[in-house]
Amino acid sequence: MKIRARMNPGQKGTKKFVEKYGDALVCVRYRYDAQKRKQYKTVEIIVSESDWSPPPAKYPDSTLVTLKIGVRETALQSQVKAVGGRWDPDRKVWVVPYGCIKGAGLEKFIYAETMQTGKE
Repeated sequence: MKIRARMNPGQKGTKKFVEKYGDALVCVRYRYDAQKRKQYKTVEIIVSESDWSPPPAKYPDSTLVTLKIGVRETALQSQVKAVGGRWDPDRKVWVVPYGCIKGAGLEKFIYAETMQTGKE
């Protein structure tokens, strides 16, 4: 199923849902199923709200972490280089400050625990 449109409250095509759900409405999506030849309208609403504190960061931003990235994964290697990572040929890992990869989808490649804190 493909989503062809996602609309925020107040946009054309959301009026009746804004009337029904008010401030709880997050968005309206128009989905299409080519096999069944159907269009579906879905709404995302907030059903509860509570206080929440994010967990503490696993590593401080300045902590050097090692990344294990495959030899043929050149796109990932380029991404690490672009954020200041360097190759350590002795250990065959990339070394980069955690703050440079945070949120970039590279956290899953962290190989070893912290290397050292601060600048070299």
